[in-house]
Amino acid sequence: MRHTDETRRQFLLQALAAGLFVAVPSSHAEVLGKVPGPLPPGKSIYSLNGILRVNGVVADADTVISANDTLHTESNSQAIFAVGHDAFILRENSELTLSSDGTLVSGLRLVSGALLSVFGKSRHQIVTPTATIGIRGTGVYAEASADVSYICTCYGITEIGANRVPDTKQTITSRHHDAPRYITAAGEIQEAPFINHTDEELMLIETLVGRVTPFSLFDDGYGGPKRY
Repeated sequence: MRHTDETRRQFLLQALAAGLFVAVPSSHAEVLGKVPGPLPPGKSIYSLNGILRVNGVVADADTVISANDTLHTESNSQAIFAVGHDAFILRENSELTLSSDGTLVSGLRLVSGALLSVFGKSRHQIVTPTATIGIRGTGVYAEASADVSYICTCYGITEIGANRVPDTKQTITSRHHDAPRYITAAGEIQEAPFINHTDEELMLIETLVGRVTPFSLFDDGYGGPKRY
């Protein structure tokens, strides 16, 4: 079983790097498990482990998530889903509210927990208890608590602001997890390590919305894959 799992992992990593999901024969998909690809119309959830509540109602694999919903995950739970041109991994014990100016997500309020996100080209904003992050077409990992937020601009450009001190802002231009930050309740923005998310996860959720990451797992120019 361990050999089979490692074979599946290696195959999927190579498929992720090459963008080959839609070309994988069905016989291979049956052997190797669920192969990622763009979600079909009317489908929001790619994977659900444990309990996810959408607007207070327990979700299942067929639940449709809209751009104005509130999501909660319980302990030992995780949801991988897409809304419009954006895709997400919501970790356990998280509360997330989405908002829109139409049918597409434009705002996200992460009250608690952790969220890995990849976004289309439209502008977005993530708000946590201590930080506000302006985003345009990028990948971002965020952890939120009352005392401190963690923000990793996985790739692209963000503007990170401290809620306590509105004039305290940093513009981050990142190629490959280059400048993670902690934002404290006191309004400080501090350098932080790379933690709690992986390149494989980013590749997976970009695939759900028909895109690829700007790096490859086999591209030494990016310093190799980032895995916590």
